[in-house]
Amino acid sequence: MINSVVDFLALRFSDNPSDYRRAARESAPLEVWRELVRHHPEAHFWVAHNKTVPVEILHELSSSSDWRTRLMVASKNKATREILDILARDSHEAVRQVVAGHHNTSIEVLEVLCGDEWDQIRNAAQENLDSRNAIENIRD
Repeated sequence: MINSVVDFLALRFSDNPSDYRRAARESAPLEVWRELVRHHPEAHFWVAHNKTVPVEILHELSSSSDWRTRLMVASKNKATREILDILARDSHEAVRQVVAGHHNTSIEVLEVLCGDEWDQIRNAAQENLDSRNAIENIRD
C-alpha cells in the first residue's frame, strides 16, 4: 500500500521499473489521492493510471488541464456515465474518441457524438451504437 504522497511520487518517478509498477498497482488512502490531485498536477496522469484509484478521484481528474490525464480517465473501465458525459464535451479529439467507444457511455451521449465535427469520433460513436443495437436484437 502507498501510505503518502511522498511515497507515491518516489515510486512513480524512480528509475526502478518495479517501483513505478507499484505506483500503478497499489492502493492508497483517499486523502493521499486527493492531495496528489490538488497539489501535484505533474502526477495527474500517473494517478489516473493507477489500477486502484477511486472513482471520485477519476471524477476530479476529468477536469485536469492535461489532456493525457483526461484521456486516461476516459479509458478506465470504471469511468462512470457522469464522468464520460463530462469528457464527451472535451476540447481534445482523442478524449472524445475514447468516450465514443466506451462501453459505459450513455446512448444519449453517443447520439450527440454521432454529430461530432471529427469523423473518427462520429464513426466510433456510431459503431458503439450499432453494436449495442445488435446485442439488444439478439436478446429480443
